[in-house]
Amino acid sequence: MNTYVALDLEMTGLKPKLDKVIEIGAVLVEEGEVRSSFSTLINPGRELPPEIAELTGISEEELKAAPRMEEILTELSEFIGNRILLGHQILFDYAFLKRAFVNGGMKFEKNGIDTLKLAKKFLPHLPGKSLPALCRYYGIEGQAHRALEDARASHLLYQKLREQFYQEADFRPQPLRYRVRKESPAGVRQKEQLLSLMRKHNVSIGAEVDGMTRNEVSRLTGQILAKYER
Repeated sequence: MNTYVALDLEMTGLKPKLDKVIEIGAVLVEEGEVRSSFSTLINPGRELPPEIAELTGISEEELKAAPRMEEILTELSEFIGNRILLGHQILFDYAFLKRAFVNGGMKFEKNGIDTLKLAKKFLPHLPGKSLPALCRYYGIEGQAHRALEDARASHLLYQKLREQFYQEADFRPQPLRYRVRKESPAGVRQKEQLLSLMRKHNVSIGAEVDGMTRNEVSRLTGQILAKYER
């Protein structure tokens, strides 16, 4: 398999249920050659953690001017089409995307190839198997921790692994499995309760209440109650 979409995301954190995507990068590869790319910042509707800003170089101002996730889902879906997804620990990125697509009322079922799994199988002697470490090993240049650059790096890494170790059984794409249910948006009363508690206790949550799901508002409400009204 040498036709795929190499994908990488940058997020506010590591938990698909709690954190949000801030950047998407994807590269369309046909028969080993890059044909086109997709890249966009995403407004997560919350403050950008300082450590993520430092890691990626993405600023709060850039994200505020970026589109929301729901605004780019159709375009991204059309770019990916029915192609295989490829990435370094691809199931991690897939989990964030599938949650976004399901919440947007769209199906997102894909097969994928994981360059991390391939590296673990064929390069067990290497002490580090992160994408930057493997890129250094193979002399692949690029800017780490930016989505499009990391998507390109994953593609180039795959090509190196394919040239050196290709066996059809090991490089065959596998179904990407991540179960998620569509989350309901928070109701008016639920949001009013959270906002009332925030005013009462002078609490800032660093995120926009509008657009939150029931689970998100419920979690934040519970945190404030536990801290201030035990």
